[in-house]
Amino acid sequence: MPSHSQESDRAASGPAGPGPEGAVHPPPGNLPPPGAPPLPDGVQDEPGPDAAGPGPAEDEYTTAIRELEDRWRRALADLDNLRKRHARELERERTVERSRTAAAFLPVLDNLELALTHAGADPGAIVEGVRAVRDQAVNVLELLGYPRYAETGVAFDPARHEVVGVVQDPGTPPGTVVEVLRPGYGDGERQLRPAAVTVAKRE
Repeated sequence: MPSHSQESDRAASGPAGPGPEGAVHPPPGNLPPPGAPPLPDGVQDEPGPDAAGPGPAEDEYTTAIRELEDRWRRALADLDNLRKRHARELERERTVERSRTAAAFLPVLDNLELALTHAGADPGAIVEGVRAVRDQAVNVLELLGYPRYAETGVAFDPARHEVVGVVQDPGTPPGTVVEVLRPGYGDGERQLRPAAVTVAKRE
């Protein structure tokens, strides 16, 4: 029959039986797997980085991305507001320019109506009145940047003239404007229309 001291030794050694004499038993808790290298002194087994959550670098990247997205959205909003404001200003400028052009032609219309009220007067006076109104309209176009040109005897210029016919004129050098059938207005990039002309051809 075992003595009381022997039973106490079995209980201390655990179910696997007593260890060798003088062996040190590890404390209870998480044990490293068999074959794992021992941890250095003072280092405890801690959970991995995934369990600890994102690190400081990842937090900085997330913050930077959010700031960039916020700046991008603000830039898009500013660009859209600028586009809308530019469209409003452009339409306002167009309205002002149309009003200015129409107002410049009001005196021309007034003189035409005045000429019509004197339709029963001397025909010569009517012709002179119409000519004066025409000169006034030409002056308005010139002030708007579209001068009239209807010269004959000048060399043909494809940038200013449109040939609608050719004629034989022995006394005129070839390529010279002989007649202007429709005057032109403007010049260069500000040309309303070219002059329709007939040009002398070579014999």
